[in-house]
Amino acid sequence: MWIFKSKYEKLTREEVVDAICKLENEEKTIEEGLTSAQEEIDELMEKGKKEKNKDVKLFYAKKINAIKQEREQNVQRALYLMYNIQLMNKLKTSIDDNQFFKTSRKVPLNKMLTDQKGLAKFLNKTLGTRTRAEDVLTSADEVFHTIEESYDKNESIYGVNEQDDALLSMFETEDQIKEEEEMFSNDEQKLSEGQGE
Repeated sequence: MWIFKSKYEKLTREEVVDAICKLENEEKTIEEGLTSAQEEIDELMEKGKKEKNKDVKLFYAKKINAIKQEREQNVQRALYLMYNIQLMNKLKTSIDDNQFFKTSRKVPLNKMLTDQKGLAKFLNKTLGTRTRAEDVLTSADEVFHTIEESYDKNESIYGVNEQDDALLSMFETEDQIKEEEEMFSNDEQKLSEGQGE
């Protein structure tokens, strides 16, 4: 047994949580800066589009590029912080797991798990019950499937007969006539407006 504890053994959950909070605050500050930089870029883009003077346009372009470069560096910093936060969260989870398993071993029911033969017998019985229940369901599903596949749609009820086909053609023709009438009336209206001028 080691006499000295590692630095991780001495580490408390509170210390890790504090570190995560500090990193998250830094990340939030950078994120707010990124949003602000994007707004400034958008504003300068609008100014640059409206500007007539070539030198002023060049000034806006250089300023936009400088902001973009700074923004890119801030993105890299934010990504670094995010990765750091992920690792710190893993460390926090490990501390929680360590504490959890230390305390859960002491639960009285956990002693039952030491009877491996009894556990295996119980699990096999449970598995058999589950398998039988699933077999009943899959058999019923196969019956449904077989019956549904044997069904043929009644064409006299669901199909299109000659009278239906004639009505469908008439509907399409009426729709087409309405469209043509609307186009014709629009053309006439444009012509009358053109002559009125």
